[in-house]
Amino acid sequence: MIDYRIVPKVNYTEKIGVLVSMLEHTRAVTLNEIAGLTQYQLDHIPGKKANSIGSLLLHIASIEFVHQIVSFEKRDLTENEYALWRTPLELGAAARNKIKNNPPEYYLKKLSDVRDETLARLKTKDDRWLFEDNKWENGVAYNNYYLWFHVLEDEISHRGQIRTIKKQV
Repeated sequence: MIDYRIVPKVNYTEKIGVLVSMLEHTRAVTLNEIAGLTQYQLDHIPGKKANSIGSLLLHIASIEFVHQIVSFEKRDLTENEYALWRTPLELGAAARNKIKNNPPEYYLKKLSDVRDETLARLKTKDDRWLFEDNKWENGVAYNNYYLWFHVLEDEISHRGQIRTIKKQV
């Protein structure tokens, strides 16, 4: 059952606990949205330049992975990490050709594995960490709170696409 309250989660500092509550609620709604989908539905591509639901799910996992690296390790992806996540990160033609023929459990495991790592790492941080100032190479400022807000907004945005694709299948 989905909890429709945003409350600090235990074992986290207050603001990180609230962030975890939002991350978990967002994921619960996404998982509810894809519950029971078949491999055919996950592979369906609704147009020549569109993405499948499966591709969007891996994209959600890949965005979270990238934000783990940037926020927790203060670095960019290595060549090996980029090679592993490139297709779901970039989507497009490569994803349409490569991300298919996977059972639903494949996508659920990827989402779960990445999330488990996020939650474990967030337990080691405090609220001050959320507000640490950083700068992109182009000089634009950001903080860790923004990075994790972006993880939320990206998943919510792609969930809207998933809902649209479900209606077309």
